[in-house]
Amino acid sequence: MVIDYVKIKVKAGNGGNGAMSFWREKYVANGGPDGGDGGRGGNVILKVDSSVNTLLDFRYKKEFKAEDGKKGEGGRRSGKSAPDLYISVPKGTIVKDIDKGSVVADLSTDGEEYIIAKGGRGGRGNQHFATPTRQVPNFAEAGKQTKEKNLELELKMLADVGLIGFPNVGKSTIISIVSSAKPKIANYHFTTLEPALGVVKPKHGEPFVMADIPGIIEGASSGVGLGIKFLKHIERTRLLLHVIDITGQEGRNPTEDFYKINEELKNYSEKLAKKTQIVVANKMDSLSDESLLKELEKVCKKEKLKLFQVSAATNQGLNELVEYLALELTKIPKEDIVTIDDNYEQEEMLDQEWNAEKVREDYYLVTGAPIERLMAKVNIFDIESRQYMQRVLNNMGVMNKLKELGLKDGDVIDVLGYQMEYSE
Repeated sequence: MVIDYVKIKVKAGNGGNGAMSFWREKYVANGGPDGGDGGRGGNVILKVDSSVNTLLDFRYKKEFKAEDGKKGEGGRRSGKSAPDLYISVPKGTIVKDIDKGSVVADLSTDGEEYIIAKGGRGGRGNQHFATPTRQVPNFAEAGKQTKEKNLELELKMLADVGLIGFPNVGKSTIISIVSSAKPKIANYHFTTLEPALGVVKPKHGEPFVMADIPGIIEGASSGVGLGIKFLKHIERTRLLLHVIDITGQEGRNPTEDFYKINEELKNYSEKLAKKTQIVVANKMDSLSDESLLKELEKVCKKEKLKLFQVSAATNQGLNELVEYLALELTKIPKEDIVTIDDNYEQEEMLDQEWNAEKVREDYYLVTGAPIERLMAKVNIFDIESRQYMQRVLNNMGVMNKLKELGLKDGDVIDVLGYQMEYSE
């Protein structure tokens, strides 16, 4: 079973809290600060694993959380950083941040790694906040708290050549002969229920990967039949091999089949419809009506498409087809079919903005992630800690912003629930 689309949740580890501690030494106020730093939380890392072919494992486990960093201790002892959490994904996995609507990674190389959630940094111990005028810092920094991310993983097949066409036209037979693929073959619709990959080794040129895309039918682009489930697998192919049953069995017309399949490609993606396409008239050994072939030849000439006459049952024309494909692939560069959001930032860089607003005539509210981080290390019961908070707010430009909004003597400033009266 091929599972090619899942939704999961990941969360990096929180940073460990810094320690507030003092050591004893004669003539050193309160023993001197010696609180150690907290450890870093574990990262969540997606890693391409060549032994993984599907997203099946994610059906049973959908939530992943890295360990938190350990808190600091006295004696300047830092807390232990947490190990990173690795999640194995198959090659060809596209990663999307659902909440931001951004495609953030296209994992297409064996062993490739991507830090999808960065562990929180550890908080600093009170040893870092000692100054000549503040020798007894009664506060330490809390470790950074991380946020849960909702991700969408989608597996798109990586192949150079994609076989397309109606069901039962001989695609599976062709790929089984020219490559290492071993698809199930039988004379009924939708024998192939999952895409199959095979490596083709031509006599001349580089080996290439061929994909047998299950039967696409009329209306597939709007979800009819197996629909978009298989159309999306063709997107990464560099070249399309359009296989047509030239005998017109089951009352179908080869030329009409050609146009119907191409209409589905166009409806699904204009870019997909413009891919290089080679037409293969299969089952030539069973052709009884030559007019069907002549009609298809006229169409290919009109559309400026190369037409090969083959018989998968007798191997007729397959060697020539393979050699032609190898040559054509040298002319078509590989390209990315997804657009990565270059502005997508790791959590450590997110939410740097703060906000100051006037709620009513004498009341002002200050919020934002930087403010949260500041207040996490402030001990509001310690005067030096409060003075430190006020200096940081001033350096950040918060106080200037409040004054622009009309802040005056006696007004109340609310900083994440901590209220203080402003005095000029």
